[in-house]
Amino acid sequence: MDSRTGARMTMRLPKDTQATLDPLVERATRDRWAARLFDRDASLWTDDRDVASAIGERLGWLDAPAHFSLLAPSLEGFGDGIREAGFDTAVVMGMGGSSLAPDILHRTFGTTEGYLGLRILDSTDPAAVAATVDDLDPLETLWIVASKSGTTTEPLAFMADAWMRVEAALEERNADQRPGEFFAVITDPGKSLASIPHHDELREQFLNPPNVGGRYSALTYVGLVPASLIGIDVDALLKAGATMLDACRTADARGNPGLLLGLALGSLAKSGRDKLTFLADPAISSFGAWAEQLLAESTGKHGTGIVPVDLEPVRPIEAYGADRVFLDLALAGNDAGASGGGRRALLDSLEQAGHPVIRIELDDPIDLAGEAIRWEVATAFAGAVLGIDPFDQPNVEEAKERTRRVLAGAAEDGDEPDPGAIQLRAHDEDSLAEVLRPTLSGLEVPNYLAIQAFIAPSAAVDERIAGIRAALASTGCATTAGYGPRFLHSTGQLHKGGPPTGVFLQLTSDHPVDRPIPGWPYTFGRLIDAQARGDREALRAHDRPVVHVHLGDDLADDLAVLERAVRRALG
Repeated sequence: MDSRTGARMTMRLPKDTQATLDPLVERATRDRWAARLFDRDASLWTDDRDVASAIGERLGWLDAPAHFSLLAPSLEGFGDGIREAGFDTAVVMGMGGSSLAPDILHRTFGTTEGYLGLRILDSTDPAAVAATVDDLDPLETLWIVASKSGTTTEPLAFMADAWMRVEAALEERNADQRPGEFFAVITDPGKSLASIPHHDELREQFLNPPNVGGRYSALTYVGLVPASLIGIDVDALLKAGATMLDACRTADARGNPGLLLGLALGSLAKSGRDKLTFLADPAISSFGAWAEQLLAESTGKHGTGIVPVDLEPVRPIEAYGADRVFLDLALAGNDAGASGGGRRALLDSLEQAGHPVIRIELDDPIDLAGEAIRWEVATAFAGAVLGIDPFDQPNVEEAKERTRRVLAGAAEDGDEPDPGAIQLRAHDEDSLAEVLRPTLSGLEVPNYLAIQAFIAPSAAVDERIAGIRAALASTGCATTAGYGPRFLHSTGQLHKGGPPTGVFLQLTSDHPVDRPIPGWPYTFGRLIDAQARGDREALRAHDRPVVHVHLGDDLADDLAVLERAVRRALG
């Protein structure tokens, strides 16, 4: 329990797990881990001088609440000015941490009356791009390019598309304005800003401290600019973050909310319980997606890591393996329902079955800002326990480089199809089940199955993917799911660099209506197909098993067929 913050945390761990954790807690207290984090002492993670120097340049997130508190009035003034200028919607064009923080804020708080609507564009599927932007008036929309490096492929492709649409609208209406007046950028200073096309013509430049990594950037301009546009109290967000940060300075690990969580997660992962399963109150359940990218990209490397399991359909108690840890994230006074009974009853049953359960209860949704800090601190310390650098991402560039090679070598009329792909439309359910059976019947704990959906997101597709995950419950293995290319900037690091227990189901689809990227030599359809192929090649280079299923253009129907085939393969 911690009365200093707007959240309370309790842990119920099996006796053997607690016996392993207790000495680690004593060691972290004795060796001043909390103080060393705030002193930027990189010896917590490495004794390599070069690695230590790199880590020292990635700890600016510890200063974010104080730094941005001074900028809160100007942020709120920016939001006021945008509304007064007649904008009614903002579109954040980003990937990974640059898109997830705004998405979680909007899903949790919505838009305050009189403020802007917010959309997140983080899929290169041409149908997804169309669904996100084509119904908007380009001249009533603020287009926000979010890229720490300034060179991220996807945001630049989105910007090229939006710039063309704004130019066309200005010409059509004979408006005496320039396209840059409808754009803002969130990036780092120097080379990053210079890499953004038209950067000196844009309405606003928000330059983050360069010593803050993308996945640790929720309480920087990445989250705060969109927050100011949709009417969230920026001061309250930063105060909640600062309060948690202060609590995380506590020397005694038992009373330090971030340090204790990190020690527990790291210790549990080392003992084989590396599947952290989120069970959350629906009102704040979107936080799991943000925590997922933070944990996966930070800890999934050198053959170890924590596998976050978010939004997995609830199973019977006996269908959870001994590789699980459960995290309950609740709002005070709520006990939202879950399959088979209330969430609290489910967690009680999991405890009784011997599973570790961590419960965090928030007083108010605004305290999610404090949770962002708690989880950043916890992730840093979990990395220390696991013996890895939680601030690098050594395998992320692999898939990007392979994607570039695919695009550079592709013929004018498109890429060669994957000869190993399962063409769903070429099978009935029985034959598809036969093709899938060898892979699915071999799944066993501690395997996990990751669904990689390089297809257009939608509520219907979400439901079908959840059905496939539910069908896999009989294996006892954890399941994860992510849309490509977004997950390449988060869980993709874990997939290649983390524990070699992943089995991957990659989904691609037809593009009956493709979309050009203005000024680029390929379309959005070819880009997402190349990204899927690049990731397949990277996974296979690491000896990760990949089953590639290619769908047609009726995604919901095809996924329903796939779900039935999975059930037959496991029946």
